[in-house]
Amino acid sequence: MKIITLQELAQTAAPSLERPAPLVALVGQPNVGKSTVFNALTGGSQYVSNWPGKTSEHKLGMSQHGETALAVVDLPGVYSLTDNSVEERQVRDCLLFDRPDVAVVIANAFTLERDLYLLAEVLALPVKVVLAINMVDMAVQQGVVVEPHVLEAALGLPVVPMVASRGQGIDELLQAVLRMAQPSAVFRPNLPEVRVDHQTVLAQVAQQVENCLPPPYTPHWVALKLLEGDEQITQMVEERLGECWEGVHALLLQHDDAALAVASGRYEWIGRMMRAAVVRPRVGQITLTDRIDRFATHPFWGVLLLGGILGLLFWLTYAIGTPLSNALDQILVQGGGRWAGALLADAPGWVSGLVVHGIISGVGTVLTLLPILLIFFASMGVLEELGYMARAAYVMDRFMHLMGLHGKSFLPLFLGFGCNVPAVMGARIIESPKARLVTILVAPLVPCTARMAVVTMLAPIFFGAQAVFVSWGLVALSMLALIGVGVVLHEGFLGGEHKAFIMELPLYHWPNPRTLAAAVWGRMLDFLKTAGGIILVVSVLLWLFSTYPGGTMETSVLGTLGRFLAPVGRWMGLDWQMMVALLASFVRKENTIPTLAVLYGMGENGVSLASALGSSLAPAAALAFLATQVLFIPCLATLATIRQETGSWRWTGISAGLLLVISLVVGVLIYQGARLLGWGM
Repeated sequence: MKIITLQELAQTAAPSLERPAPLVALVGQPNVGKSTVFNALTGGSQYVSNWPGKTSEHKLGMSQHGETALAVVDLPGVYSLTDNSVEERQVRDCLLFDRPDVAVVIANAFTLERDLYLLAEVLALPVKVVLAINMVDMAVQQGVVVEPHVLEAALGLPVVPMVASRGQGIDELLQAVLRMAQPSAVFRPNLPEVRVDHQTVLAQVAQQVENCLPPPYTPHWVALKLLEGDEQITQMVEERLGECWEGVHALLLQHDDAALAVASGRYEWIGRMMRAAVVRPRVGQITLTDRIDRFATHPFWGVLLLGGILGLLFWLTYAIGTPLSNALDQILVQGGGRWAGALLADAPGWVSGLVVHGIISGVGTVLTLLPILLIFFASMGVLEELGYMARAAYVMDRFMHLMGLHGKSFLPLFLGFGCNVPAVMGARIIESPKARLVTILVAPLVPCTARMAVVTMLAPIFFGAQAVFVSWGLVALSMLALIGVGVVLHEGFLGGEHKAFIMELPLYHWPNPRTLAAAVWGRMLDFLKTAGGIILVVSVLLWLFSTYPGGTMETSVLGTLGRFLAPVGRWMGLDWQMMVALLASFVRKENTIPTLAVLYGMGENGVSLASALGSSLAPAAALAFLATQVLFIPCLATLATIRQETGSWRWTGISAGLLLVISLVVGVLIYQGARLLGWGM
């Protein structure tokens, strides 16, 4: 996806360059279906952009409705607009400074009462608002019925019921947005008020700060934030008021319960709306979600369920992905190598070697990973859409506490099963700087898709029918290493600090095929775009370094490097080729496969990777290699992200050095332990 700003998007989306398209901001709490609404509105016209001066991303898109175009921004999911997190500041800054023509607040019909609190905060800002109530079908199944017309009359703003996963309500939402985006549209919502005993002080504070505020701040909103104790707004007002700040500060000190008064007024307003327009289930009614969660969130059965789900994922990969990968290997690598070799029979030897052993063997072998990646991405997408990921975080909370973290840290770590880069970036959701740093440092120990793809390709070669159990054991090894490193960092760095854990468990619901397919397709394309070019370059360089300067592997650059690493490899029962493959994985983990393909002469005389490797390593050495592989230094992109997120070369170096030591020590212990026991030699 290309990078584009909000202003560029609005200009691009406009049918005429004379007037930018109306800007629509999607606002909502997590798990309300905001991304589904965004995808339904924008289709394939989507972009990714960075916040000004920030490293986090937000999604932008264009929506065409007849001859009218809309520019849509999908803001991060937040629970409030206070100064508690980077995401919350980003959302409110967008609403304040980018001044969207319409803000669409998306709510979950089942959790409408909680979502209305966010609506109350948005209504305090100078922006027109449309309320979209999503998942009304699921709410009905749970016994909750929302009357949108009654709620619209009570709120004084457009209310649109939706089932975004089926496309229901999308046209109605567009119509409502277009009406509100008109400059002549009247917007007079029924606003919540501060509790009666604090209305006077609110007016006094607003009056005292009125003349010091730069646009687009309004006195009423700033006064609310001062009463709530918002640090960012308090600091801004103090700096602008100077000596006059003392009067405002004294007034705030006299009403130290003002934040409670603001919240009480909003909850009273929410209560009126709920009583007017929502029919709730009878007290004590047990829903399907409740019954499932008795098992899924159980401290014992929930852990077994999580382990079983991971085991099922590996089984699907081996049962479906491996045969497809083998078929692609025969077609792309073996067949392509023979075809290219025959076509280039009269060409210089270096040309034939470059194409057959450098390009086809390297890139072709990586393409055989696509079935495995497809199964993994689809499986993770299904779990996310079902609502299980939140349960996994809940179940893992007590294990996170061993490291002084909480279940929220499991969410970015869970992303690590797909890729360590978003796992490291996902640590931004953690408020405590120390806990965030520990999460970043242990995130590379989560076996990502690329690492597991390598394991999936090699484990059947070395262990046959036992490959599933070996893979499961390697994941368990990674998790044990993660917990061990986390405990050490916690005791030595956090000093025993613990954080409370509060999060939402969304309703279970069937995945939307269209949304799931779009997410999987996007991840597959991203893999091909980001990995393809790097792997092509690396494959060519590996072939070059394995051939020159002497023309043979033994006299080449790789051969020299391999012999230098051979003493380390011997402690793990590995030859120098396997050590070079480990080093190549530093660029991208998938490079292990094309490196082995080049070093073991894959494609020569129809030799497959399985045939080349099957007889080269004893089982104990193979296990040591795979264990070292899953614990080895993360890829270059992950290390670059760690540097970006920590802002420290020191912590980046500590991360790389720590994993290097851990991986080599574990590999040596496994192999030497197997020798002592007389197994797998």
